[in-house]
Amino acid sequence: MSRIRLLPEILASQVAAGEVVERPASVVKELVENSIDAGARKIEVIIRRGGISLVRVVDDGCGMDRDDALLSLERHATSKIRTAADLAAIATLGFRGEALPSIASVSRFRLTTREPEAIAGTEIIVAGGRIETVRDGGEAPGTQVEVRSIFYNLPARRKFLRSENTESRNIEHQLHLQATGHPEIAFALVRDDRIAFQLPAAANLLERIRDLHGSELVERLLPVDESSASARIRIRGLIGQAGVSRQSRAQQLVFVNGRAIESPVLTAALREGYHTALMKGQFPVTFLFLDLDPSAVDVNVHPAKREVRFRDPAGVREAVVETIRETLESGRRDWQKQFQKPSIGPIASHQEDTFAAAPTFQPAALSPSSEPAFHSVSWSEGEGPRDLRDVWKSNDAINIAGVSRQFQIIGILNKLYVLMENQDGLVLVDQHAAHERILFEELRRRMEEQGVPSQRLLLAQTFELAPRDAEWVERNAATLQKMGIGIEPFGQNAFKIDSLPTFLDVSDPISFMRKVIDGLKSASNGSSPLRLGEDMIAKTVCRHAVKANDPLGYLEVEKLISDLLECDLPYCCPHGRPTMIQISLTELEKKFGRKV
Repeated sequence: MSRIRLLPEILASQVAAGEVVERPASVVKELVENSIDAGARKIEVIIRRGGISLVRVVDDGCGMDRDDALLSLERHATSKIRTAADLAAIATLGFRGEALPSIASVSRFRLTTREPEAIAGTEIIVAGGRIETVRDGGEAPGTQVEVRSIFYNLPARRKFLRSENTESRNIEHQLHLQATGHPEIAFALVRDDRIAFQLPAAANLLERIRDLHGSELVERLLPVDESSASARIRIRGLIGQAGVSRQSRAQQLVFVNGRAIESPVLTAALREGYHTALMKGQFPVTFLFLDLDPSAVDVNVHPAKREVRFRDPAGVREAVVETIRETLESGRRDWQKQFQKPSIGPIASHQEDTFAAAPTFQPAALSPSSEPAFHSVSWSEGEGPRDLRDVWKSNDAINIAGVSRQFQIIGILNKLYVLMENQDGLVLVDQHAAHERILFEELRRRMEEQGVPSQRLLLAQTFELAPRDAEWVERNAATLQKMGIGIEPFGQNAFKIDSLPTFLDVSDPISFMRKVIDGLKSASNGSSPLRLGEDMIAKTVCRHAVKANDPLGYLEVEKLISDLLECDLPYCCPHGRPTMIQISLTELEKKFGRKV
């Protein structure tokens, strides 16, 4: 007797629905994507009880005639692709032809649609996958899909749904994704007969983000320079300034050809691009759009189409990393403008007189030949700079009285925060974080130019790697040597280590090397060759940068701010903490009750 049997059509549809329809938010995602593909300019979503009782999606797209409407409820029926060649170059959000039949098989389903020029539309009612009614409909041009009692015929699946509030939040998040990815379309969400949000069509992405997240976030975003990407990939959008981060990836949004996706390749690229501009455990805020040839990306790798596979993942990663870096550095010019001193007036002149007369912060208190108050660190012979004071040249650095400064210093708070005045209000600079950034970049630059000193191990260590890791080490042996790691092949998939950088205190070289390989594999080709030692450099400069309660003279503070402005990434210290914060005049006026 045969044990293999063909599943009934309805049961097969319910099995397929388990992959496509996870929850009400999945229904909204699939239906909204169909509306976008249909050329809709306005999409309205109505839900009740978190979408468990009702999900209705109404659009003003192209609509369908009766034959197409009936065919759309058949599995694998789609207007998006025709041949295998089309599957290799998908330019639409939907393409499999599974969404509508899967949704209809697990709900009480109603579809009404009408083409703009048609006199009457079509209404189709389906219950649990069985078509019950097909008749003329009188709805407005476009398509309306109504999904009631999701999983009513699959009680086991219905038990896995969360609370109504949680399901509503998931739907709202899904609509936010679609609205961000398509700002030219108007979106509305009605939750339990109340308007949750209503977004008009926006002229650009910036307006849409302002509508969704407010002006405060928009002011802290940097536009991506599209010209910085390669010819094969166009990267656009907005990313958070250095130091703008979240504790989760909730606002780390990436779109590939208009599709919101999750990709380990892009997640690693974003982290790499920000690098020291983020604190550990924090995630950047990004609204990043990647436009590339559809044939260069495979979207048919996940049932819910959340993940994609790139034909050239290394090239995509390098393009994203370089774009992020250049965008952050390009924002330096606007950031520097915040230090511009306000136009000289009676108040500014009075402040300078008061400041100059302050007994604890007089320019005369520090002559050009005085030693700065910055601490030093010693290096062994041949290791590198013998003194961090060499990095910050004392006499030449302090003797800048003839330099015309572009900022207005008004004092020091608590022997830690430099107070400055600019056009917008008050600027506070953390002298420790600022000095850390200056020393970090200078020390890294010098060690890159002079090479990383290494020290031979008393006993060489041998270890084996997985074939892929071994192949990576063989290809990057020269880079590892430049980092001060003496490593060479020692048999099949085996290697020998005989030296390590002198500034690293490593008790177990083998475990250390395994961590290094894992870390460097995710780094970009343009990364600093000192990536290995950056944590140690950051810890070193942290110990030897100026601290709280370290008294600084007037010229020392001037030099500190001048050098900070010249850094590649002046916004934050090597640990990702901000070097400065702005308190606007508006905030001060509110504090003093001058404004409501």
